[in-house]
Amino acid sequence: MTERTEKTDIKSLTRKELTEEMGLLGEKSFRAGQLYGWMHEKLAAGFEEMTNLSRQFRETLQENYAYVTLEPVEVEISRIDGTRKYLFRLPDGLVIESVLMKYRHGNSVCISSQAGCRMGCRFCASTIGGLERSLRASEMLEQIYQIQKLSGERVSHVVIMGTGEPLDNYENLLRFLELLTGEGGLHISQRNVTVSTCGLVPQIRQLAKEGLQITLALSLHAATQEKRQELMPIAKKYQMPEVLAACEEYQKKTGRRMTFEYSLVRGVNDSREDARGLAALVGPLHGHVNLIPVNPVRERAFTQPEKKVVNDFKIHLENYGINVTIRREMGRDINGACGQLRKSYMEGRSQC
Repeated sequence: MTERTEKTDIKSLTRKELTEEMGLLGEKSFRAGQLYGWMHEKLAAGFEEMTNLSRQFRETLQENYAYVTLEPVEVEISRIDGTRKYLFRLPDGLVIESVLMKYRHGNSVCISSQAGCRMGCRFCASTIGGLERSLRASEMLEQIYQIQKLSGERVSHVVIMGTGEPLDNYENLLRFLELLTGEGGLHISQRNVTVSTCGLVPQIRQLAKEGLQITLALSLHAATQEKRQELMPIAKKYQMPEVLAACEEYQKKTGRRMTFEYSLVRGVNDSREDARGLAALVGPLHGHVNLIPVNPVRERAFTQPEKKVVNDFKIHLENYGINVTIRREMGRDINGACGQLRKSYMEGRSQC
């Protein structure tokens, strides 16, 4: 086999690519199926666990391929609802976080797509410190695999809504989705997968052409261009009309209803006028609005509206014919907001 300067990440390879790699090693094609099963069904921790492969073949694999696993660093468990927040160490030492949430319909995992984030949303802890790097497909998968192994429970729903902007890591995201939802792995239905974006228009339009059945969630958070720019710097690059046009294109091409995420911030975007403006924006798209009382972040001055204000906002939207829910708060007694556990860990390390 031709020597490579860097070992190939074998867990990020598709079934077809893995079959081709086995050919390069001079192995029969059925080896690809064996390897794929060990990595994505049995969730083997390394080549040494693949006991139906010869020792010599396992040594060849070890020499030629990187086998990505994540190291659990910390877990916080909510006493209120059992939500579990995990901190994982990547092979290069960076840390990311993931969340396991238990619902009546099954277990949902929220994963990170990047270590850090460069989008700069003002109410989010994930973006403080900027982007360190994007995650490989294997590193996104491993968050789910590790949580299944550590919790002993099967994951049925996946949300890519943790640290990072998934569409800013587009190629790795597509590879991850193929491995997650295809035959031979966890085989989670595409309809049980949600990808969140702050509104990268070219990538939304490209995603609409991929033939996927995932749910796309737009982080909207404001009813006017001016207010959205104040909260989300990306809005300066992609104006509200073109973002919504891209969402409409996604709905038409996929047949999947859009979800619009709206973080409610006291005194900023929680008025009746804001509700009326939001209804006017999303009404023509017949999407679903997910209201999220903002999680307080120490570095920001944003706070949650009172419960009555949140409920009134929901009622106003419903009066305009909008399908709307208030996101159930999970893990409030732990570092539940996106990016908080990772940030607190990094701050602790820097003070050592």
